[in-house]
Amino acid sequence: MSEETHFGFSRVPLQDKQARVDEVFHKVASRYDLMNDLMSAGLHRVWKDIFAAKVHPSRKAPFRHLDVAGGTGDIAFRIAKAGSKLTEIVVLDINADMLEVGRQRAAKRPFDAKLEFVQANAEDLPFPDNSFDAYTIAFGIRNVPRIDVALAEARRVLKRGGRFLCLEFSNVDVPFLDRLYEAYSFSAIPRLGQWVTGDADAYRYLVESIARFPDAESFRDKIAAAGLERATFTRLSGGVVAIHSGWKL
Repeated sequence: MSEETHFGFSRVPLQDKQARVDEVFHKVASRYDLMNDLMSAGLHRVWKDIFAAKVHPSRKAPFRHLDVAGGTGDIAFRIAKAGSKLTEIVVLDINADMLEVGRQRAAKRPFDAKLEFVQANAEDLPFPDNSFDAYTIAFGIRNVPRIDVALAEARRVLKRGGRFLCLEFSNVDVPFLDRLYEAYSFSAIPRLGQWVTGDADAYRYLVESIARFPDAESFRDKIAAAGLERATFTRLSGGVVAIHSGWKL
């Protein structure tokens, strides 16, 4: 029997999940940022500002950064602004449509930092060991079929002293807000998806994938198990999202 994993609330063969995720993002790529604004009432911009600010690229020395599942460039652009001419950023995504959106957006921005767009899998990064000073992944880790493999790859490509940072939806820990958030997610978001992108099913999957993702404590333990030390997390907006951190020491 082939190994299975979850795709939202469904069970699918492990080898099929990536293709299904790719199809979801193929459908929503052109309206991805607009939907983020509508779904979060613009809060995703604040979350990303706080997240990217934790990278702290050097202003004096070369700094090489990897942003995984970063196709549209939201995180990479923030880090480019904070860095110097010595900052190099690789934007990696498995989905060509998301990367194309990022390339088009980058072409309109006068960044000093070098931006490179690479299509590849988070589970099999095409880089040597000890290549990057920092690794970020925002709202992408829950879509990876084998999260443990992706975390191991993150550790592998980080330099000693390098930092892993992940921004992901989490478990709301405020009474009453948790029920309100769940009702909003499963009712309003697929309807928004239908209205804006013409595809309710894609956003139904995204909501289900959030519900299936481990709570903040459990994901912190996964990060530690991958060999990333000082694993911690910080909840934002009552636990709607969390920033996870670990170090390769």
